[in-house]
Amino acid sequence: MHTQRTAVAALALFALAACGTEKGTAGSSTPAEPDVPLTGTGWTVDSVSADGTVRKAPAGAGIAFEKGRVNGSSGCNHFSAPVTVKDDTLTVGAATSTLVGCPKNLQDYETALHKTLTGRLAVHLSGGKLTLRTGKGDSVTLKRKPAERTPPLVGTAWKVDALTDGASMSTLPRDTAGTARLTFAKDGSVRGKLGCNRVSGMAKVTSSTVTFGPLTTTRMMCKASAMTLERRLLKVLHGPVHYGIQHRALTLTAHDGTGIRATA
Repeated sequence: MHTQRTAVAALALFALAACGTEKGTAGSSTPAEPDVPLTGTGWTVDSVSADGTVRKAPAGAGIAFEKGRVNGSSGCNHFSAPVTVKDDTLTVGAATSTLVGCPKNLQDYETALHKTLTGRLAVHLSGGKLTLRTGKGDSVTLKRKPAERTPPLVGTAWKVDALTDGASMSTLPRDTAGTARLTFAKDGSVRGKLGCNRVSGMAKVTSSTVTFGPLTTTRMMCKASAMTLERRLLKVLHGPVHYGIQHRALTLTAHDGTGIRATA
């Protein structure tokens, strides 16, 4: 399991500052409206142009600008980096990423993306496309995603895809991807699978917290990696935890900072 440290917890909405300024009344300066609203907007990666080579993005590659960070997926790994905006320039700091092994074509694309999506980038918005360009002319071209309904906590099947611990995020133990799932029901119950055993119990949901009652599980013994994941999940799914949903990602965070991320 690979752990990546970040300085700031991710997954909160970032209102990207408008590009440029225009004069308001009485000589005041007010932000100019961008061609495409960025607040709450998700982007799919169209292509990456680096060192004279244009690489089309794989399915699932996307980016979201969120509260001082850019978070996204290369189509293989998830990544996060700090972002600052001034006028028509966006500055991306050092990124952290999960470290799943990728096929060569995805790895080549991912390497080009991370090489380009860093440092000072000129921002250009036009016709629903966002282009981020480096000083030497390399670029990342993004397309605006169609509006997407945020899934509700209750009634959605959530697949666990990462573990969190304070300001860090880690991939799941080897060979456990896709094995842990949770569903919260309208009757106040929760059920699912922990990577090995099935789990069920009660979960009281408020606007920002889930309070788990005693959970019961089946008693199968599985391989070590699955049992490691199960113990971690049971540690989080205990008592009151904070939850948040951004786009199609759910985070559950316990009082000690440990948590999980799941996708609808």
